[in-house]
Amino acid sequence: MHRFTAVAAACLTTAVAALGLATAGPAQAAGSVHLSEIYYNSPGSDTGSNASLNAEWVKITNSTTRSADLTGWTLTDASRHTYRFGSYRLGAGKSVYVHTGRGGNTALNRYQGRSWYVWNNDKDTATLRRSTGTRVDVCAYSNSHRSYVYC
Repeated sequence: MHRFTAVAAACLTTAVAALGLATAGPAQAAGSVHLSEIYYNSPGSDTGSNASLNAEWVKITNSTTRSADLTGWTLTDASRHTYRFGSYRLGAGKSVYVHTGRGGNTALNRYQGRSWYVWNNDKDTATLRRSTGTRVDVCAYSNSHRSYVYC
């Protein structure tokens, strides 16, 4: 009986592996589009210069194996400053930085076009939502001794 069970288990394991179902756990296999880092306290004095504003950013990562359409998605802070993605696809395994200031949008860098800071230096909450309004991810911090947080 034990030999039969062992042979059946080996066959099942081989079949599952052949289908690619046993390569990772559900979360690893699925991946996600998520907030991965916030650099909320740009270096130096808060002068409001565009360079200083753009040193404040949120990194969004796509850890899936497919590109993700972020068109219409929003990134919001606790005070409801909202950045809405225009037409944009985030490649599989890629990240994008959403900067506070002005600049020319690229695949790697997007710009909110603001003239003052969004992310508070002491505490804040970032929320990423789909175009439907469904919450995708949240990252909160409350640490004035650092300039960034990994989500």
